[in-house]
Amino acid sequence: MNNSSSLSKANILNRIIAKTLDFIIVGTLFEIIPKMGYFAGMVYLLICDGLFEGRSVGKRIIGLKVILHETTQACTFRESVMRNLPLAIGYILIVVPFIGFLFSIIILLFESLLMIGSEKGMRLGDEIAKTQVIDEVKS
Repeated sequence: MNNSSSLSKANILNRIIAKTLDFIIVGTLFEIIPKMGYFAGMVYLLICDGLFEGRSVGKRIIGLKVILHETTQACTFRESVMRNLPLAIGYILIVVPFIGFLFSIIILLFESLLMIGSEKGMRLGDEIAKTQVIDEVKS
């Protein structure tokens, strides 16, 4: 498959489940690693889609893959950082009492609305990194 226009967007519910699994990993890192857990969670959040040839742990379990929109190649760590930057900003803000949590929720809702409304299911992070989440094609 060389043409990204022939690829359809991944199921929204599957994407939400996969990202929830990734957030559970981030939260677990935050809780179990004394003092450095916050930063370990941040690193995972930023690079997770560059793991396993475009699959975070959550996406790998659910059967999704992040590809480069133009070439259909797997997402690299570079694109993973770019596409997850809006979520990382929310993660950074969450340490600010109340207001940080509120802004984090707003960022998540905004990204979700963009993903739902986009023909290819692309959220702001995908637009920035020129990536798309698709159902993994089993060979």
